[in-house]
Amino acid sequence: MSEVIVEQTGRLARLRLNRPAAINALTHGMVHDLTAALDRLEPDPDVAAILLTGEGYRGLCAGGDIRGLYDARHSDPGPSLAFWRDEYRLDARIARCAKPFIALMDGLVMGGGIGISAHAAFRIATERSKIALPECGIGFVPDVGATWLLPRAPGQLGTWMGMTGRILGAADAMLMGFADHHMPMAALDDLVGSLAALPAGAGPADIAAAIARHATDAGPAPLASNRALIDRCFSPDRVEDIMAALDREAGAFAEQTRADLAAKSPTALKLALRLARLGKGVARLEDALELEYAAARTLVTGHDFYEGIRAAIIDKDRNPKWSPATLAEVSDDWVAAALHLTQDRVFPATA
Repeated sequence: MSEVIVEQTGRLARLRLNRPAAINALTHGMVHDLTAALDRLEPDPDVAAILLTGEGYRGLCAGGDIRGLYDARHSDPGPSLAFWRDEYRLDARIARCAKPFIALMDGLVMGGGIGISAHAAFRIATERSKIALPECGIGFVPDVGATWLLPRAPGQLGTWMGMTGRILGAADAMLMGFADHHMPMAALDDLVGSLAALPAGAGPADIAAAIARHATDAGPAPLASNRALIDRCFSPDRVEDIMAALDREAGAFAEQTRADLAAKSPTALKLALRLARLGKGVARLEDALELEYAAARTLVTGHDFYEGIRAAIIDKDRNPKWSPATLAEVSDDWVAAALHLTQDRVFPATA
């Protein structure tokens, strides 16, 4: 069976990620398949909308196939970089899709899964959504355009999300600006029917109306109650100052947040914070992706990325040995050099 099933019902084209045993983790082949599908569907006058879903009950997409990247760790980094280049181009393609692109963010939606869903024109969370950017926990950084999205969340919520890797439900994802609508999974078949029945000439307003007919209230966002603390603690531009601010706060949330950060790669935390600050100032999603690619190019030849994967999914001891082991050992000069743009780019310089 294909890892991406492409089908059309009425005026709805559906892209179904089809690696359910791996929670639909993205392979390089899936990136190529999704890109080829968009090449065909975008100019098709019989297609009014494109819907992305994941097969199985566990989630839309748990991220990129990092096991495959780990297995290739002793080879030239070229294949890994090629995956990221093509993945980032796909993320930007979805954001600019000529046809309304709808993503059903059901179950686990992490890392690369966010890249192919959170840039969509219509983003639907469900009662089962578990949305996260766990990259700092494996020695990597939030990417796939996350550093475009995170700085545009209210206050410092995005900085908190990207650095802690905490999982968000539907209401919090909507508060963050990662999702637009909430819909129970039981309504999916009805939504597909509504979209398939769209008349000729249907546009974004018709699609929005079809989604609204099946949308429900996600309820209050739990994260809102800690918004003031997050804004206070995550406003500094140095990770050390964020940690110190958390030390001054009382309560379980601050304590858990500090523990979350202490478990992460110091290298990844410093890069992630710098990328979030830079992402706020860039003019386009593509510019954020370019900086993320520079970080990936640095990290794929380093230690922490592979050590993080080892601890999380290979040996599963959950005890990574980061190197450098402390924040003080990761200098500002190193961070600046790690994000230096070279001729090896995702997009042409004039794009």
